[in-house]
Amino acid sequence: MALNPAAKICVPTVSNTMETVSRPENECKLQFRYHVVNPCKEALSSRRLVIARTSASLLTVLTFNCGLTPLPVWAEPDDEKQDVQGAVGAIKSLFDPNEKTKSGKVLPKAYLKSAREVVKTLRESLKEDPKDIVKFRRTADSAKESIRDYLSNWKGQDKVAREKSYVELEKAIRSLASFYSKAGPSAPLPEEIKNEILNDLSTAEEFL
Repeated sequence: MALNPAAKICVPTVSNTMETVSRPENECKLQFRYHVVNPCKEALSSRRLVIARTSASLLTVLTFNCGLTPLPVWAEPDDEKQDVQGAVGAIKSLFDPNEKTKSGKVLPKAYLKSAREVVKTLRESLKEDPKDIVKFRRTADSAKESIRDYLSNWKGQDKVAREKSYVELEKAIRSLASFYSKAGPSAPLPEEIKNEILNDLSTAEEFL
């Protein structure tokens, strides 16, 4: 069978697959079909593949050398739970009439506050220079006020009467009152008695 010289041959611009098409007149036509590839998409795909591989390699190195581990995804619920528990604990502590002391004893907050105020003001008064009359009088008045408030509320109270802090404070107050009742309200306090009272205050503070 002879080919027709006049048969048209398609230019291979749209196909890279050659097909033979039969015609009724026993003539053949060669066709070429191109699969057009977009160079931009191919380059983009290559870049993504390189980035993905690089990221995976970097993560592997960091995890191996630095000991990095993935962070927990759902950490918020635990944090919120702790916040709620902390808030509840703060509210309970606010309305709780008792408080744990340094020594671990649970005592009334009102007592602890009053006793601490006596320790603070009486110590300041004893350490103040008597020559500075204005400051000395101010600190002495504060000490008298705190002692008066403490005794009016807690003297002889069964809740605290056997506590070490109560015993030491009572001892300090009694020593001070005994001296001034004998020597007079304007007599200078001897260093020996002053040091004894300061030691009693320090001991009481350890149990508040």
